[in-house]
Amino acid sequence: MNDEPRWLTAEEQLVWRSYIEAATLLEDHLDRQLQRDAGMPHVYYGLLVKLAESPRRRLRMTELAKYAKITRSRLSHAVARLEKNGWVRREDCPSDKRGQFAILTDEGYEVLHRTAPGHVNAVRQAVFDRLTPEQQKSLGEIMRIVAEGLQPSEAGADLPWLR
Repeated sequence: MNDEPRWLTAEEQLVWRSYIEAATLLEDHLDRQLQRDAGMPHVYYGLLVKLAESPRRRLRMTELAKYAKITRSRLSHAVARLEKNGWVRREDCPSDKRGQFAILTDEGYEVLHRTAPGHVNAVRQAVFDRLTPEQQKSLGEIMRIVAEGLQPSEAGADLPWLR
C-alpha cells in the first residue's frame, strides 16, 4: 500500500488556489453588501431565504441546520440574533417536545423583500455578468458534482452534531 499523498500538479494547484481566492473574495463581497444593506451576514440571509421558501415560512431547526450546513449550536446562535431583530421566532414542536421550529416573521419577510434586489445585483455583478452562458452552465455542473460528492451518505450520518 502506498501512503504517499497524491500531490496536486502545478496546473491543479493553480486551479485550487484560484477557487480558494474567488470563493473567499465572493463570500466577503456578499457579506459586505448584506451588512451594508440589511445589517446581517450572508449566512443569515440564506437562513431567511430558506424559511421564506418553506411551507408556512417555517422549518424544523434540525432541517434548517442541515440546509445551511452548520451545527445546531451555530444555528441556535444565528436564530437568536434573528429573533432579537424580530425577523424570526421560534416555536416548540407539538409532536416532539425537544424539537423547535424557526418561523420567518412578517418583519423578516419584509427585510428579505427589501434586501433581495441588492443581493441579486451583487451576485449578478460578481458572477453571472462575468461569465458566458456556456461558462455559467459549466460552473453549475461542476459545483453540483462537487456538492454531490461531499453530501453525507445518509441524512446526518457524516454530521454527528445533527443527530
